[in-house]
Amino acid sequence: MEYILIIISAVFVNNIVLTRFLGICPFLGVSNKFSSALGMSGGVIFVMTLSTTVTFLINQYVLVPLKVPFLQTIIYILVIAALVQIVEIILKKVSPALYQALGVYLPLITTNCTILGVALLVVQNNMTLAKAIVFAVANGAGFSFALLLFAGVRERMELSDIPEALKGVPISLITAGLLSMAFMGFAGVVK
Repeated sequence: MEYILIIISAVFVNNIVLTRFLGICPFLGVSNKFSSALGMSGGVIFVMTLSTTVTFLINQYVLVPLKVPFLQTIIYILVIAALVQIVEIILKKVSPALYQALGVYLPLITTNCTILGVALLVVQNNMTLAKAIVFAVANGAGFSFALLLFAGVRERMELSDIPEALKGVPISLITAGLLSMAFMGFAGVVK
């Protein structure tokens, strides 16, 4: 039951983008087309799960025993960047088709603060490895849900009659704010 609560909380109640406001740049930048948002979503879920697992293990077995947890942020950033590069190299050799599909999004994932945010939240909340992995996958799914929802809305807005002064970024920001308010309505459902 606890894992189900983690999933519901991460996807709806404490959505990493719409309630915690992490990952706004890719949320606004990649959501122009649904297909682009889908590619970014897959990459974020994969990298978020992998990096959270690795950073959890580094924290538990290196940083805490050496009594240097103050190096978390720097170490985590380096680990995330290295993992993205390793994934990129492996994908290029093993699956060129998948590399072509995700190739554009992998460098963007390196600078996506949701990846770092989830890794830090895992440590902050004293999670076990199993909970950390579920939390990472659920936050990746929450990021994907918000991104795909927003991409669908933005594609529909392209066909709508929007006043000239609101076209483009202004209407996107208003829509993102409304989505955020809608997701904040879930607050209190799950702690």
